[in-house]
Amino acid sequence: MLKSTGNDQAVGAAPPPVPPLFQMAQLLGGFQVSQALYVIAKLDVATKLADGPRDLTTLARETGAHEESLGRLIRTLAPLGLFQDAGGDKVTVTPLGEFLSATHPMSLRPAALFWMETHYLPFAGLLDTVRTGVPAAETHYGKPFFDWVVEDPERVALTNSAMAGVVASVRAGMFEDYVLPAGRTVADLGGADGSVLAELLSRNPDHSGIVFDLPEVVKAAHGVLASRGLTDRVEVVGGSFFEEVPTADVYVLAYILHDWSDEESGRILAAIRKAARPGARLLVIESVVPEGDEPHMAKMVDLTMLGMLSGKERTEREYERLLGDAGFSLDRVVATPSPLSILETTLL
Repeated sequence: MLKSTGNDQAVGAAPPPVPPLFQMAQLLGGFQVSQALYVIAKLDVATKLADGPRDLTTLARETGAHEESLGRLIRTLAPLGLFQDAGGDKVTVTPLGEFLSATHPMSLRPAALFWMETHYLPFAGLLDTVRTGVPAAETHYGKPFFDWVVEDPERVALTNSAMAGVVASVRAGMFEDYVLPAGRTVADLGGADGSVLAELLSRNPDHSGIVFDLPEVVKAAHGVLASRGLTDRVEVVGGSFFEEVPTADVYVLAYILHDWSDEESGRILAAIRKAARPGARLLVIESVVPEGDEPHMAKMVDLTMLGMLSGKERTEREYERLLGDAGFSLDRVVATPSPLSILETTLL
């Protein structure tokens, strides 16, 4: 199906450098590639191929696609590393392409659906965002993005599924050797389906926990906690962390503060300060933007923040200032094997 051109590189040979003009053309065409990946995810093509190679006719029938159009799409994505010719007019999915399979243990299929169905159209307004500072999503949806999400249970479910997959893949290995600070009760604020708290408590059997999030969101935690055998150690609580949070010894904000502006983040931290006793610990789990031009995941994620939310990715210095203004001392920044760091803080 994916025929050789006769100009294939020798095995192990480095590909020729791409001229800058073509590099720019590829970047400009990125919107087409993201839509192509969305179609693969929506039609579940990678999931079908996870069972083994398929010929195009069979694959089109199983996915409900137009055969010729699907073939052209696969041919386009093959040089990007998603598909390979399996011989005999069959195609197979690569390890890279398998991330779009629903059966992959670290599947990004929900993220592909979520981003393309909720982020893609708002980003057409990025120019106005850069001119005005107003997130494109707020203009597109007529309200802040999360307010729009919680209006529809299907959007909430899609968001939870996407974020669980993305955060799980990003934080892989980050708690491997991490020991929670002393304290009996751990409250995961904005904990969604409870997966972060479940992972922490499974490694720290002496702690109990609280998963706290909006009522429409946190109900998903019951299933996750039950599957991990943690129902008797974790309380599920609904509410808004802008207003009031439970009392605990250790608080966790996992990938939360980057969603919010400094003013909004200050309100979250103020709610913790009101509920907690002096000496309480707060763990802020975030990507910390490195200084200079060093490549880092946070710098690309910041583009999402710019277009969709009021928040931003921050440097260590910016986090120290934000936390200090709210009455927390930044004790240390724990680097992890993942792109995320754990900022350990103490309430003064």
